[in-house]
Amino acid sequence: MNTSISKIAIYAKDIKRTSEFYENHFGFRVIVNEGNRLIELGSRNGGCSIVILQASKGHKVGQSCVKLVFDVKDVKKFREEKLKEGLKFGSIHQCDGYVFANARDPGKNPIQISSRAFRDEE
Repeated sequence: MNTSISKIAIYAKDIKRTSEFYENHFGFRVIVNEGNRLIELGSRNGGCSIVILQASKGHKVGQSCVKLVFDVKDVKKFREEKLKEGLKFGSIHQCDGYVFANARDPGKNPIQISSRAFRDEE
């Protein structure tokens, strides 16, 4: 099953300020603004979007506060296939019409598989 990276998720204490930074300095534009929860920015030239998530008190901002998000239409099936290959994802979480599951790469960096990109297809 092939995948692609369409989003890079970063955590910030002040998501509005971080969004404005990428808008002002790199020409990104707001695609989705869910208030205090997340802001998604798209590049005017295509490529990956940036999802800015609210950092929790436990996040050490500036250290491992990036998460790679892989678009997967069938998260459950992908998760099961990868488990057979030794990659264990955590629980599947339901959120606003899509599902996702988290894991870590060998360097302990957070990664996610998410059906969010496909939520309007169903």
